[in-house]
Amino acid sequence: MNFELTPEQQSIQTALEKLCEHFDDDYWLQHDREGGFPHDFHRALADAGWLGIAMSSDYGGSGLGMIEAALMMQTISASGAGLSGASAVHMNIFGLNPVQVFGTAEQKQRFLPPLIQGSDKACFAVTEPDSGLDTTHLKTLATRDGDDYVLSGRKIWISTAQVANKMLIIARTTPLDRVAKQTQGLSLFYTDLDRSKVEVREIEKMGRKAVDSNLLFIDGLRVSQQDLIGEEGAGFKYLLHGLNPERILIAAEAVGLGQAALQRATQYAKERVVFGRVIGRNQSIQHPLAQAWMQLEAAKLMVFKAAALYDAGQACGAEANAAKYLAAEAAFQACQTAIATLGGMGYAKEYHVERYLRESLIPRLAPVSPQMIMCFIAEKVLGLPKSY
Repeated sequence: MNFELTPEQQSIQTALEKLCEHFDDDYWLQHDREGGFPHDFHRALADAGWLGIAMSSDYGGSGLGMIEAALMMQTISASGAGLSGASAVHMNIFGLNPVQVFGTAEQKQRFLPPLIQGSDKACFAVTEPDSGLDTTHLKTLATRDGDDYVLSGRKIWISTAQVANKMLIIARTTPLDRVAKQTQGLSLFYTDLDRSKVEVREIEKMGRKAVDSNLLFIDGLRVSQQDLIGEEGAGFKYLLHGLNPERILIAAEAVGLGQAALQRATQYAKERVVFGRVIGRNQSIQHPLAQAWMQLEAAKLMVFKAAALYDAGQACGAEANAAKYLAAEAAFQACQTAIATLGGMGYAKEYHVERYLRESLIPRLAPVSPQMIMCFIAEKVLGLPKSY
């Protein structure tokens, strides 16, 4: 069992670190204050070929695995970009996985190269105001009209919809009361985000102002049958295929965020002098920082175990969910510890760690709650009765 990065993986990490140096703390602080999508950061990653790291080389991607994708997202986040930087490209890495796996050759050729090149930006429209994690009870309908579908409904917490021109969306094509199983009758589409039929309303939120979150009001959106991914009614199965990669990647981003906070706190502890000595000599400062490092390292091991299992084609649901849970908790603890280490300065925006703390709440909440992960582990791993 080898825990070392390969030379190729080390070169990926080094190259990304160098690219991220051009987008320093002041860059992300400005975006945190003023908002606005980091288009130049997105363009730099696209120009360097990073947006297709886990996509097939047949369509302009790098054809690498989930390990390399997780390493990429961890490195971006750890650079100080945090979730603001990671979320700007997150959709590229996992979002179109169902298209790459279940799409036709024509769809892949039509959809994937523009996304990899950065000319297209996509959003992922699944969650709804009334259904939350209960995807089988979503209310967005896709009604057949000749060779087209007409979609109407609402979606919530849809990231990058302010700047996206494409949308991966799931909708019900067969009413719930007409299917044998609740997971049937849902269909997945990748289509244009037509703003004459989709009102995009931004949600003002606590953190990550650089990457918008939105409520979508869809009224009569016409979607060609050519934009249906796979078979009609099988969308839920396709959606599940992308859940483990999503959990792995957001876990990697959380680890990177915690590492950024820990690095800042440790450096401050080495330099800040109080009562004639650096505060880093005090065990009350040392111990929480040491604990944060251990928690982040443990979470990182689970992240890359899950990624390795995914790349090997093995079941990784428990590991992907555990990685997401552990990384989110470790990141939150590291960010909280960083603020306590900096004291009053930790509360000041110019020292950045308060931004990290606000962003650390995202992986704790999304894309699945820690409580639902514990329910999953209890049922699927420990064999306990389903509790909901």
